[in-house]
Amino acid sequence: MKANTSTKQLEAGWNFDNSYVRLPESLYARLNPAPVREPRLVVFNRLLAESLGLRPEALAGDEGAAIFAGNLIPAGAEPIAQAYAGHQFGSFTILGDGRAILLGEQITHGGERFDIQLKGSGRTPFSRRGDGRAALGPMLREYIISEAMHALGIPTTRSLAVVTTGEQVFRETPLQGAILTRVAASHIRVGTFEFLAAKGDLEGIRTLAEYTIRRHYPDLCDAEDRYLALLYRVMERQAALVTKWLEVGFIHGVMNTDNTSLCGETIDYGPCAFMDAYDPATVFSSIDQGGRYAYGNQSQIVQWNLTRFAETLLPILHEEQDQAVRLAQEAISTFPEIFLRYRLSGIRAKLGLFNEESADLELTKELLTCMQQNRADFTNTFRELTAETAADTALFRDAGFLDWQRRWQERLARQPQTAAESRTLMRAHNPAVIPRNHRVEEALEAAVERSDFTVMAKLLEVLSRPYAERAEDYDYRSPPEPSAQCYQTFCGT
Repeated sequence: MKANTSTKQLEAGWNFDNSYVRLPESLYARLNPAPVREPRLVVFNRLLAESLGLRPEALAGDEGAAIFAGNLIPAGAEPIAQAYAGHQFGSFTILGDGRAILLGEQITHGGERFDIQLKGSGRTPFSRRGDGRAALGPMLREYIISEAMHALGIPTTRSLAVVTTGEQVFRETPLQGAILTRVAASHIRVGTFEFLAAKGDLEGIRTLAEYTIRRHYPDLCDAEDRYLALLYRVMERQAALVTKWLEVGFIHGVMNTDNTSLCGETIDYGPCAFMDAYDPATVFSSIDQGGRYAYGNQSQIVQWNLTRFAETLLPILHEEQDQAVRLAQEAISTFPEIFLRYRLSGIRAKLGLFNEESADLELTKELLTCMQQNRADFTNTFRELTAETAADTALFRDAGFLDWQRRWQERLARQPQTAAESRTLMRAHNPAVIPRNHRVEEALEAAVERSDFTVMAKLLEVLSRPYAERAEDYDYRSPPEPSAQCYQTFCGT
């Protein structure tokens, strides 16, 4: 397929080198996005564009809208839909990009490689019964949450642009169509390996493993047992990622294996949300009836997903199956210890602790128990602990909490750092603002129902500095009214 290019596109800074299309063709299908009637650029991430080596002034107008809608293909792009499988809520399914097209891999001025993907760009061979399109609300939601996660310092895919299509999509009701441009270090998933394993493609698994190592873990290229080393490295990345979710009260909502990225980024912002009152059983997703992906289950689920990844590697871990199984089991059995190491490191920073003591885990559990019993707001409680004077909340008057606070102060006193140094550490790890669910919905309603994107722009501005202490952002720190706390999120498919 020939690209439809122009002089302005060539000036936009596109610099594609598409390594994924050099992999076996079973892993993708070549096709262009389906053109849309009337693309209009409604959100554009200029800072991200600049970091990718793109020129915002060449992309912020109508021609940029045409590119982000898939009506124009940038020079050097080789559009594909990727094939993959996945365990969705525990059940195995053959999947693939049913409504997404990977344009290619943009190489930055610094030599970094990023996937540029259009989400909502039309039917593909993997669409099954879907229409391949997306609605404006879910695409704006992914834009908001992914950019908030980036500002919080959490590895994530990012959002470059959202365009409306001038067409409707039909779900329960007709909705305004939109396309999101997603940027990722890659879209290699546990499910990508599961796809090859389901086909019995041993050479494909080996080829994909080698590619993943070269792209994300090049220091392992010369390792003697590099496939086993890859398993351990992915485990480390996932442990680090999920602990960061827990530290800010984030609930992914759909932790299927096709949403477990091999590079350790958060991917897919469908039924996700941030917790208000602390409760490990918190679930927001309307489709998670059994609480499989509840806040407190996320560490166990990521281990389950990693076990599925280890199973796909068995044929290349060792030529003898029994030995391969033993190596995989030994690796997966270390995950709880790896996860606990990251978890303790994160929670110590949230509590202002610079050194380690054996009772730190128990101290943390006691605080969380007090918070749950008092239905204390997760984000605000940790931020209030950084203040020099105690907050006037039910939690801070609770006898159990006061006893915990005394022991916490004794623990702080046993380290050489000053109280001021501890508060500085805590303020760097306890955000003042998160994308509160009611604030996100407020921004989406204004944009979708009234074409007013100013509410979203203000929210994004506040979320871009989550650790700052600013009086003008105070309203964004308030949890919702009790009547608004029965909150559900929905998959945008």
